[in-house]
Amino acid sequence: MRSPFRFSNDSSLIDRARVHAWLSEDAYWAKGRSRETQDAAIDASRNYGIWDADGEQVAYARVVTDGVTFAWLCDVFVDPGIRGGGVGKTLIEGVLADLEPLGLRRVMLATADAHGLYARYGFAPAEDPNRFMIKQMTP
Repeated sequence: MRSPFRFSNDSSLIDRARVHAWLSEDAYWAKGRSRETQDAAIDASRNYGIWDADGEQVAYARVVTDGVTFAWLCDVFVDPGIRGGGVGKTLIEGVLADLEPLGLRRVMLATADAHGLYARYGFAPAEDPNRFMIKQMTP
């Protein structure tokens, strides 16, 4: 049976208002993010989505990358009403398939609650988290 969901890496299809609402209202890592900031992030990133049979966007992810050595997978979000049905898996599979031809050395991400999902695709905790440093900037 054919899936009722369609993956795309076409940034022009992204429902920017929906993505902003999801992230700024429901995502613990982006609560309160302005629409202007979200649009700038979309414009500066590789964007991915899943759409249902009616053409409504139901999931989003973006990747920040130099396109050669490194990528950061972020803003992964699946509409709460359809979680648990495999849409997140389809999204991550599509993103990784799109990145594979780039020959990146490393793809990183941060998650508070989806370790099991990402582990299925080879993501693992950093062997030496003390090597990573973060500088918090004030916008």
